[in-house]
Amino acid sequence: MRTTFLVGALLALTGLGTAQAQVSDDVVKIGVLTDMAGVTADITGKGSVVAAELAVKEFGGTVLGKPIQIVAADHQHKADLGTTIARQWFDIDKVDAIADVPNSAVALAIQSLAREKKKIVMYSGAGTTALTNEQCSPYGFHWTYDTYAVSHGTAAAVVKAGGNSWFMLASDYAFGHQLQKDATDVVEANGGKVVGSVRHPLNNADFSSFLLRAQSSGAKVIGIANAGNDTINAIKQAGEFGLTEQGQSLAALIFFLQDVHSLGLKATQGTYLTTASYWDRDEASRAWSKQFMERTGMMPSMLHAGVYGSVLHYLKAIKEAGTDDPDKVAAAMKAMPINDAFTKGATIRTDGRVLREMYLARVKKPADSKGPWDYFEIVRTIAPEETVWPLSESKCPAVTKP
Repeated sequence: MRTTFLVGALLALTGLGTAQAQVSDDVVKIGVLTDMAGVTADITGKGSVVAAELAVKEFGGTVLGKPIQIVAADHQHKADLGTTIARQWFDIDKVDAIADVPNSAVALAIQSLAREKKKIVMYSGAGTTALTNEQCSPYGFHWTYDTYAVSHGTAAAVVKAGGNSWFMLASDYAFGHQLQKDATDVVEANGGKVVGSVRHPLNNADFSSFLLRAQSSGAKVIGIANAGNDTINAIKQAGEFGLTEQGQSLAALIFFLQDVHSLGLKATQGTYLTTASYWDRDEASRAWSKQFMERTGMMPSMLHAGVYGSVLHYLKAIKEAGTDDPDKVAAAMKAMPINDAFTKGATIRTDGRVLREMYLARVKKPADSKGPWDYFEIVRTIAPEETVWPLSESKCPAVTKP
């Protein structure tokens, strides 16, 4: 499934005087490789395409006098399909950069291909730390979050609040494995213990057997290490089993605004989570989110905000570099601070990891919500050094260790 969106073609006619600028094929083409109908469609999908389009609109529709084109495709959470789409985009369709890429297995496959082709990829939806560690690339940018960030923000807070025994319920693919490992490390580092774990298939409908194992473990906390519809189904069915009423707590290691909207405040109130952005932070985020809401019928997830921010920064870097040459653009992206409606003054490390503030949030009680999408209370701002793994542990050859 593929759709194409042409932005700013008419405006390009006004840029004929910029002959000194170098843009390959006379167009800057960005591919949004996403999940249109699967487990993460609500938090990425069509919303990610809209986010990219809004970035192009904000930038002005053209760059260096050339039109900007957004194309999109659905990888269906299949690494082979994602690689096939990306290869066609790079070799035939002349796509200059790719954004989003939910699903860590797909992202790692794309990372290898993009490194070979010398193409820029900006990961908003993928979570694995391998993208800026063992499998880093000079052309890869890990934009919004990773498993280290969300596990350190949430798990540490829960353990410090007394939740010192955990059972991990994780999705059985690269993202879930990494999230489980990172959360386990945080729990144990803070004096807690993981007493058991189980892994479930992606896009799983029935969690009864997994939840019974979690219940029988006697753990104080059940760590939910999955995303999208899997998180929704696991929390919903945990409520049906009465696990929280019987004294166990749930900790969603990655949790989105759309998940709360689907489950409702009654089922999710009090849940801690770590997020890279929130639509109601300030006037700039509210104004951008209003545009997004008008196009999609929902407020943006942090992944949508990440796609917007990454595409906008990429376009700014092309303008700064005076070319869309990937080496020069990548250098410009790392040299420039990141400023957009959700991010102020963030930077990009040599391994491609964005160093940004994140937020420890708590889901509001129904009585405290002012209306639809007013779901998060920001508990505190988390500094980048608390949520990004240290360079001293890096296995990325591009990194100069301190």
